[in-house]
Amino acid sequence: MNCRGCGTPLALPLIDLGTSPPSNAYLRADQLEQAEPWVPLKVAVCQSCWLVQTEDYTRADSLFDADYAYFSSFSSTWLAHAERYVAEMVERFELGADSRVVEVAANDGYLLQYVAARGIRCLGVEPTRSTAQAARDKGLEIRELFFGRDTALQLREEGWAADLMAANNVLAHVPDINDFLQGFATLLKPTGVATFEFPHLLALIAGHQFDTLYHEHYSYLSLTAVQALCVRNGLEIFDVGGLPTHGGSLRVFVQRADGSRRAVQPVVRQVLDAELAAGVKTPAFYATLAPAAERIKHGLLRFLLQAKAEGKRVVGYGAAAKGNTLLNYAGVRPDLLAWVADANPHKQGKFLPGSRIPVVSPERIEAEKPDYVLVLPWNLVDEITQQFALVRTWGGQFVVAIPELSFR
Repeated sequence: MNCRGCGTPLALPLIDLGTSPPSNAYLRADQLEQAEPWVPLKVAVCQSCWLVQTEDYTRADSLFDADYAYFSSFSSTWLAHAERYVAEMVERFELGADSRVVEVAANDGYLLQYVAARGIRCLGVEPTRSTAQAARDKGLEIRELFFGRDTALQLREEGWAADLMAANNVLAHVPDINDFLQGFATLLKPTGVATFEFPHLLALIAGHQFDTLYHEHYSYLSLTAVQALCVRNGLEIFDVGGLPTHGGSLRVFVQRADGSRRAVQPVVRQVLDAELAAGVKTPAFYATLAPAAERIKHGLLRFLLQAKAEGKRVVGYGAAAKGNTLLNYAGVRPDLLAWVADANPHKQGKFLPGSRIPVVSPERIEAEKPDYVLVLPWNLVDEITQQFALVRTWGGQFVVAIPELSFR
């Protein structure tokens, strides 16, 4: 396979997680008698532009289909993050009634609802029918499309040249990342700004976050790699900031390279230098993830097997894609993890892909009073342990597996 960023043949492996189904392909009860598409989950590193990427085995339109089950609004932490983002962008870039805001991967309207509430015209681009309809139900204008240069040309002709474009946790999800970025260079006004948020590769490696690797994530991003991609596609990074979301993320601010350019902030060079010092351009930097993943898998299995031997009841919380990567890599099935609770009604009554563990309503936790609750979306562990603090009233404990097995 050649690098999806620069076309160089890929020769440096990062990790081989075996095979698994797509992590968001939740199963209905009537599908349990059918075979699932298990495909290889391998990740490699380009030694030319240092883009980390999943090898191609699946098509985007099969991953982000009409039944896509990830809805952003079921996390209060994420809603608060989106509301803060809108307030900060409106103030910093002086957005008002005459401005145009476009969000790519608008999901269920979790962010644009706060833009619309300020009287600013906004448009969401969202290819998954289930979440697009949820956004429309909030009164938002949504186009059910995959974004790229052609989409951007169409929207620009319709008067949607943007003062601000937001793209939270989507840059990693696109197979043709060059066409995707060309869309931003096309749709932005000459004075416009686009922001991209994505999990930072340095945090992924340092925190052993191998569970964030799944088929829906085509790329894993450092600022080094994103800068090369932007330069290639007519964009310039002028600012960057760190975020606590998803275990450590970056928010990158870009502008058109041919537009009314803002001064590049010194922090951009500082982050690039920090990545260089960490070794992001050396093979040794990438050599630690695979052995860490094995240690985490073995630690989780020891815990689950010991709990079962002692007659303890272990359940999960959060039917998250990252949890599916972990469970399938470790080979966990319902005999070791009875069920997983999730607040999203679109997942309840379904079964996790691969492991086929049932997804239930959170009310089941209080009803059955399990001994342990394994929190699969570890990035939301504080929110979840606070929300379900009653678990501790019967002596129950919360457990996270990454970066190492620990009890809360």
